Amino acid sequence: MSDNYSITDLAREFDVTTRTIRFYEDQELIAPARQGQTRIYSHRDRVRLRLIMRGKRLGFSLKEIRDLLDLYDTDRSEIMQLTILVDKINERRDTLRKQRQDIDATLDELDKLEEACQEELTRKSGN
Repeated sequence: MSDNYSITDLAREFDVTTRTIRFYEDQELIAPARQGQTRIYSHRDRVRLRLIMRGKRLGFSLKEIRDLLDLYDTDRSEIMQLTILVDKINERRDTLRKQRQDIDATLDELDKLEEACQEELTRKSGN
């Protein structure tokens, strides 16, 4: 596979719009070279885009994603990046577990309310 990619190539590969890729460029998460008005994306840009997409899918903010990408640029051993990523994963997992508890509590409350409404309907219809 080529070491250079067009914006269309990456948009197709990652199933995003070219506007999304330009947005990540505006946010300085990727930095394609230019030939006139044409963006030329490197293998590095492609890898960074893959990491951005994974981070978004996992619920990380763009700032968190940027921080992790920047760490790789400064710490090639990846020890700091991996340590921070593990911390972020644990934070995200805790947040999702709390949200699941909140959703479960809300569903229980809705079930009880529906049951009470059904009983009231039955009572009023039985007159």
